[in-house]
Amino acid sequence: MPDSASLQIHRLDSGNPSQVAQWEAFVEHCPDATFFHRAGWQTVIRDVFRHETHFLYAEQGGHVLGVLPLARVHSRLFGHSLTGLPFTVYGGVAATDEKAAQALEAEAQRIAQAAGVDHLELRHVRRRHTDWPVQDLYVTFRKPILATEEENMLAIPRKQRAMVRKGIKNGLSSAIDADVSRFFALYADNVHRHGTPAMPRRYFQVLMDIFGEDCEVLTVCSAEGRPLSSVLSFYFRDEVLPYYAGDDEAARDLAANDFKYWELMRRACARGLKVFDYGRSKVGTGPYAFKKNWGFEPTPLYYEYRLYKRESIPQNNPSNAKYKLLIATWRRMPLGLANWLGPFIVRNLG
Repeated sequence: MPDSASLQIHRLDSGNPSQVAQWEAFVEHCPDATFFHRAGWQTVIRDVFRHETHFLYAEQGGHVLGVLPLARVHSRLFGHSLTGLPFTVYGGVAATDEKAAQALEAEAQRIAQAAGVDHLELRHVRRRHTDWPVQDLYVTFRKPILATEEENMLAIPRKQRAMVRKGIKNGLSSAIDADVSRFFALYADNVHRHGTPAMPRRYFQVLMDIFGEDCEVLTVCSAEGRPLSSVLSFYFRDEVLPYYAGDDEAARDLAANDFKYWELMRRACARGLKVFDYGRSKVGTGPYAFKKNWGFEPTPLYYEYRLYKRESIPQNNPSNAKYKLLIATWRRMPLGLANWLGPFIVRNLG
């Protein structure tokens, strides 16, 4: 590109096919980009949750050099923030040029201060700003998918492998679903048992509609055909990312969860995929231990903050002791009421 070309920051217009194609092409090839940098998230967050979005991209000489998807969440209960990106585990800047990355972050700070938010949060996989406060609550689990089904089975630690084999012996089966019906029933029941609000059913259907074949639901059934466990996964380049999951109370005894993730890994291997991304977990929780038992090692996530009207990083998660009473109350709430009320709360969590 010509040296004289100036670096410019633009906002993605999801109604402009040319812009969307340019954005998607950059994300597909940028090493720092993830599934959560895809342009479709602008539609999801804007149309489902009604949040203001700012999907920024840096351009020079007709070439995209970086992207930064952002959304503003304003809640009386959980605060006022600009985040890259709510409802995702990875985000922040994805750029092939450091000047572009800095320009995108500078624009994000300008937007944050103009909007009067309490803080700006960028969810980076690697640390970018050692002088910014960082949330150290979360880790991610990623592992290569080996070349053959047998190699992947043998790579699972012995005790966990025995659980997978138990599921196989119990006659469990898996299938890819055309919609979110079975998934949502299991997911909503699961999060209710844990005392947390469920995402709206429409959210999951929109994910499938927007991302097409890159968003898939796999459901495990008993030998009698009863749905036991389900997972909604994303596909990006050569990776599979199981992202939302739910199960029936009977799933544990039948080893349906273990079988579910094995089936997802087995199918990914057959497709020639290279990475199994087990996703984010909070340190010291049950999901953290479950993923460790599969032989995955945790990698820290760096959620970096610019604090404007706060003195400390927000802790809007179930580990926060101040939400203990709310969690206990939610567990006792009838499931139908919880499913109706949940979307009004969860849209402000991000």
